[in-house]
Amino acid sequence: MIKKAGKQVRLGIIGVGSMGGIHANMVLKGKIKRCKLTAVCDINPKALAKFDDRVAKFSTAGAMLKSDKIDAVLIATPHYFHVPLAIKVLKAGLHVLVEKPMSVQKSECEKLIKESKKHKKQVFSLMFNQRTDPSYRKLKDMVQSGSLGKLERMSWTITDWFRTDAYYRSGGWRATWSGEGGGVLVNQCPHQLDLLQWLCGMPTKVTAHCSIGKTHKIEVEDEVTAYLEFKGGATGVFTTSTGEAPGSNRLELACDNAKVVVEDRTIKIWKNKMPAAKYCRTTKNAMGGPGTTYREIKFKTSGRQHAGIMQNFTDAILDGSPLVAPGAEGINNVELANAMLLSGMTEKAVELPMKTASYNRLLKDLVNKSAKKKIKAKRKKK
Repeated sequence: MIKKAGKQVRLGIIGVGSMGGIHANMVLKGKIKRCKLTAVCDINPKALAKFDDRVAKFSTAGAMLKSDKIDAVLIATPHYFHVPLAIKVLKAGLHVLVEKPMSVQKSECEKLIKESKKHKKQVFSLMFNQRTDPSYRKLKDMVQSGSLGKLERMSWTITDWFRTDAYYRSGGWRATWSGEGGGVLVNQCPHQLDLLQWLCGMPTKVTAHCSIGKTHKIEVEDEVTAYLEFKGGATGVFTTSTGEAPGSNRLELACDNAKVVVEDRTIKIWKNKMPAAKYCRTTKNAMGGPGTTYREIKFKTSGRQHAGIMQNFTDAILDGSPLVAPGAEGINNVELANAMLLSGMTEKAVELPMKTASYNRLLKDLVNKSAKKKIKAKRKKK
């Protein structure tokens, strides 16, 4: 039965050790209007001990879901628990916001999306906070308006996700196939993979090279370079790393009417005076381009980020506001990550939409060989 929200949303958070704890503090500090933290759940007593008696504390998700103290749940556990917990939340008649990624496997995402369709009155959203960044939102508007023309090429260098060995040692589940299900593609880069498909659409073929533990003592990928092919002939390159410093975050779209670069909260636009394809076919000049005009759009902030998604989730529950990051769209970044890993480890191109069986077999084999299998077994109590 769907819980009816009044003037505020009573929020419960499952997993408050890291990001979940940050989300909890945002709510407690009043940064999310009309949202009240009423319950938290974690298998670690120390994580629960940080909260006073104003917040109900639970050691199991099942007990919290049955408590009648919440209208909605934010899931911020290790990745493998996202889908089974989200399904339980939906079946309990509650709204759900899932931290990225939705899962580490496309097939698991399909299960959650299928279940969500049975609960259409419940809000199902993903924590894709980068969608609140005004630079990407502006670029999305430009793409949708058609002013840039046909996409010819895209490239994204996203190497400012630098992480140290201390970071990877901070949790036994981190950087293991059995505990996390991957490395940079499932931990840091779901944001950029989501934005990539949000802005450019899904590619039709992926060819990737993945380096396992190139700059860290870990068993998962910490550097990836992928070549993408899109319907209509556009191509792309996606490069990411957690071992490069200083890193870069530079997105470039080359289109028929313009070239656009997004970097450092700035959009740089070189607009062709004539579409490149038309100029190529009609000019008598042997060399040189059609000429361009240039402008910049600067942004003071990166938007509200996590708080923005949580506010949107709250507004969707209370007012029916459109979601910034609908849950069903969370499958796309997972499919891209799966395709890159499968391509990199088999040294073969992967066609999209991707058949899940091949990747599931690969991941199962990697999990079986994982040095940290005991972490997964320990967390089954959740």
